[in-house]
Amino acid sequence: MATLKKLAQPKPNRLKYPDRHSVYWLDQMPPEKTGSITKIELTPRWSELCRSKTFYSQVTISPEWEVSDAALRAVPSDHLRTLALPHAPAVGWQPERSLLTRLNRGTQTAVPTARVCQLAQPKRRPIRENYGPKSKPLPLTHIPYKASAHIELLATPKHDHPKFQGQRSVCWPVSRAARNCSANQRLLELCGPKNRKALFEEYDPYVVSRAARSASPSPRIQQLCLPLPRKCTSN
Repeated sequence: MATLKKLAQPKPNRLKYPDRHSVYWLDQMPPEKTGSITKIELTPRWSELCRSKTFYSQVTISPEWEVSDAALRAVPSDHLRTLALPHAPAVGWQPERSLLTRLNRGTQTAVPTARVCQLAQPKRRPIRENYGPKSKPLPLTHIPYKASAHIELLATPKHDHPKFQGQRSVCWPVSRAARNCSANQRLLELCGPKNRKALFEEYDPYVVSRAARSASPSPRIQQLCLPLPRKCTSN
């Protein structure tokens, strides 16, 4: 009887506890914790690291400092003495040359040759028009040169072809036959544009004409329609 009474009781509504601690459906709510909260104790090292650093804005260092007795009595080793020696310059090293060099007597009394005087003269170049101060262009001295026979042969202009008629004039006379000719009915039919309906007028461009449906292929077309023998497989 106790089991029947227990089963006959309605199930409790657990939705009235929206802040339940578990995502699973529980028959009973979990017991509330009444104990104290866990406390964390910092080690001495952690406490030291948590302290704020002290910054010194003004650091005054005296230019004179005391030298220790050990440094005063220190004796340098042979390797240290070797490193303390100054490096000797290279074998071919020469000191920097001064800007104002003295000229020897031979250079001061030297006489230039005709070739040196010719090279010392400035180059003469023609002055272009409307460029710089207005002055007459200086004539250039051309070196006489004679072309070879092959260059003269290549420089000869080519003659026109015997059948060359030249450029056609824009206006040319029209023959009398062309002016008096009259087009026949077939030519007028071919010259006229084809009358076709637009797409919005129920025009179907994919309709096959009656002549195309009743046409019979020629022997040549039938021959071209056959597959290649090398691509045919025998069953």
